[in-house]
Amino acid sequence: MTKSRLDGLYLLLLGSVALILLGIALGSVTPNRMNDFKVVYYPARCLIQHCDPYSETEVMGVYRAGGQEFPSETAANRVVVTRYIYPPTAFSLTVPFAILPWWSAHILWMALTIGSLIFASFLIWNLGANYAPILSGALIGFLLANSELLIVLSNPSGIVISLCVVAVCCFLRERFVPVGILCLAVSLAVKPQEAGLLWLYYLIAGQVYRKRAMQTLLATVAISLPGVLWTWHVSPHWMQELHSNILAFSVHGSISDPGPISTGPHGAVQMINLQTVASVFWDDPHIYNPVTYLVCAPLLLVWVFVTLRSRPSPKRAWLALAAVAALSLLPVYHRQYDAKILLLTVPACAMLWAEGGLIGRIALLVNTAGFVLTGDLLSAILRVLIDNAHLPATKLSLKTLTVVDVFPGPLILLIMGIFYLWIYVSRSSAPDSPLTVPNQATS
Repeated sequence: MTKSRLDGLYLLLLGSVALILLGIALGSVTPNRMNDFKVVYYPARCLIQHCDPYSETEVMGVYRAGGQEFPSETAANRVVVTRYIYPPTAFSLTVPFAILPWWSAHILWMALTIGSLIFASFLIWNLGANYAPILSGALIGFLLANSELLIVLSNPSGIVISLCVVAVCCFLRERFVPVGILCLAVSLAVKPQEAGLLWLYYLIAGQVYRKRAMQTLLATVAISLPGVLWTWHVSPHWMQELHSNILAFSVHGSISDPGPISTGPHGAVQMINLQTVASVFWDDPHIYNPVTYLVCAPLLLVWVFVTLRSRPSPKRAWLALAAVAALSLLPVYHRQYDAKILLLTVPACAMLWAEGGLIGRIALLVNTAGFVLTGDLLSAILRVLIDNAHLPATKLSLKTLTVVDVFPGPLILLIMGIFYLWIYVSRSSAPDSPLTVPNQATS
């Protein structure tokens, strides 16, 4: 343990302490704390009691019987809790918690969220520290210190992203491979929109990576099949009900609508997919969805083409994963807490920084801006400033506030994705050097 690695580890630990303390402090004053855990806990509990987890009425009965419905709770919040929008494959993770009573289940869920996120951060730092230990510790510590909403709301993204990161580290190091397969399989089962493109990388990268992808797919089917069959037995029409629930949240003005009149893109858990930017100019899904796909599809196709044509190696893998980590957040529905998948960009940033030169400085600038603009603290500060901005209620001023609130996150993700894709393409055919850069990185 050199001095620089020790300093980087201190920065990581500092961010971990800030995550825990700020998360607990904010949770104690937040009325809807653990709300996202309720979203997955009560439908799973409903399934255990052999009622339909996709029926709002039946989940509401279980929710009220659980005693966690507060008098001050709004009708909109009850709808969020009782309209289940996860696939039945997610029960592979949530049913074991739903067996427990609420008080023990939510403590264990929070402990797993915090513990898995810190553990995944340490694994990523350990790899980035081969190039730039202090820089890696600073970036990851800052990201952790801006991840309080994962504790306050206890969204499954905290666990899913952590499992994705653990799987990537296991696969690239070829250590504890069965653990990596299980972690990525659970991630695919719970939130395929988070882990899907990471899995695709291993599928198309070839060689041993493709073997890992196929093993993960088999593991996903194995752990998901019981939940799917159980759901089908209890609710034969669950697919229609799931579709109906998703549509209910996606209609114009609802919480999952990316348009400017919706509450979804704004606030502490704002949406960060590119539709939120396009909808400011064209508030019509028939326009902002194609515009988003027109921007993202060519970038992803280039990424796929280069991955298919290039020879897999650890360095190229980090560049590929950094690019797709940012780009994967743009085409489909994602919220701010999903941006913690940007942990996967740290080794690539540290690698470029250790090489020196302009590219390394740009990498640090891009990563820093990405972590700041998708962080929880800046979002809270911006929300306070916007709420207290006493501007005249003109169309121009309202549009300006919307731009300031919505644009930073998706645009910096697009910049990050393009930057790392450019580096990935430019180095796709270059000879690769070993993963570790010994005794060269001191910052």
